[in-house]
Amino acid sequence: MRIATWNVNSVRQRLDHLQAWLKERQPDIVCLQEIKCTDDAFPREAIEALGYNVAVHGQKTFNGVALLSKCPFDEVAPGLIGDDGDVQARFLEALVSTKTGVLRVVSLYLPNGNPITTEKYTYKLGWMDRLLRFTRERLKLEEPMLLCGDYNVIPMPVDAKRPEAWVDDALFLPQTRERFRALINLGMTDAIRATSDAADLFTFWDYQAGAFQKNDGIRIDHLLMSPQAADRLVGAGIDKHVRAWEKPSDHVPVWVDLDLEPR
Repeated sequence: MRIATWNVNSVRQRLDHLQAWLKERQPDIVCLQEIKCTDDAFPREAIEALGYNVAVHGQKTFNGVALLSKCPFDEVAPGLIGDDGDVQARFLEALVSTKTGVLRVVSLYLPNGNPITTEKYTYKLGWMDRLLRFTRERLKLEEPMLLCGDYNVIPMPVDAKRPEAWVDDALFLPQTRERFRALINLGMTDAIRATSDAADLFTFWDYQAGAFQKNDGIRIDHLLMSPQAADRLVGAGIDKHVRAWEKPSDHVPVWVDLDLEPR
């Protein structure tokens, strides 16, 4: 099975790209972020026509996550545990069945956190703490699980072309990276880094200053696998070429292949 994640930066503006990429890459499950629309405004029919089931947790203008799956959803649950007052649409969890049991997949859009002197950074750290608690609980189930999405975290200096430009940014501050490392230390595996330790593996290039042409990027979109998923890792990749399409998202798709068969 191929599971992918992509911050599309407005699903309605990027629908042609999404359809073209789905046909090209043929993923079984896709986690989308920053869909920037309400549930009823999601272009469901166009995606269903390509053979996907659709689950959406959206909000008007900002944020929003979705899951697309060629397998039927057994369960779908929106929202991250730990803060009933959090109304931002950033988290969607689903279960699908495989021939060897369930597969749990989460599409997440972690807060950016800038400016770091504001409550936005406090919210980011709190959100990451909640994600740690969620992950700790789900790992007790000992299931194949993937936490996929735009983490807004640059894990290591190698994950930025110019790490020195990010030292005071919420994406790269020590407190941010410590929490990401804590996720890994629970037993999660970064799919891309499990398959390559190469430099210049990026998933985001700013629209400004010819960043893509200079390959001045960062790696902030991640697929984290539970031990039961990592045991079935076949390969992983980044579809950098999508960033060169006309009017692209500033992020590109990231995918992982697991030795699992849909039921």
